[in-house]
Amino acid sequence: MSNALESKAALVTGGSRGIGAAVALRLAQDGADVALTYQHNKQRADDVVAQIKLTGRRAIAVQADSSDPAAVTTAVDRVTGELVRLDILVITIGSNVGERVVFPGFTLYPISKTALIGLTRALGRELGPRAITVNVVNPGPTDTDMNPADGPNADAINGFSALGHYAEPADVAATVAFLAGPGGRYITGATVSVDGGFNI
Repeated sequence: MSNALESKAALVTGGSRGIGAAVALRLAQDGADVALTYQHNKQRADDVVAQIKLTGRRAIAVQADSSDPAAVTTAVDRVTGELVRLDILVITIGSNVGERVVFPGFTLYPISKTALIGLTRALGRELGPRAITVNVVNPGPTDTDMNPADGPNADAINGFSALGHYAEPADVAATVAFLAGPGGRYITGATVSVDGGFNI
């Protein structure tokens, strides 16, 4: 890892498990202090905080329901109060197959993801003059407890991927860390797929 994010502070929503936990740990390994939110499982969140602290970085866990605007505002206030600043915001919302509809009955799913991509482009344009970048990292099938690589649908899902296997959460986290670091400073409004060719 590197010190590319030294002196930065990050907030990772949903950072107590899966991709979110991997992102939180990777940002810390690259030098950032990290706050993470969790909804229910305090023990999982505390475990991630403990792993982050082993890297020598500061870490806190804040209980917050990301669908509750007041809870999110309170969480951000606490994070900026304890970590003093907030340079990086990572909102994790699970695996994403982008605009592709793979199975019947999934019509609303790609609509919501396409809206997210449009919002990202608009925010990238709006916040660019303030040197704030906004991007979507679009993970494909990723081995988490919600979608395990040895699950009942794994073989069918692997058949849609050019690489033929699931990603590890660390694969997605590496892309997030790159975009948050100096290498990503001229990338904004972009959608970066980490999907093993799922969408080609």
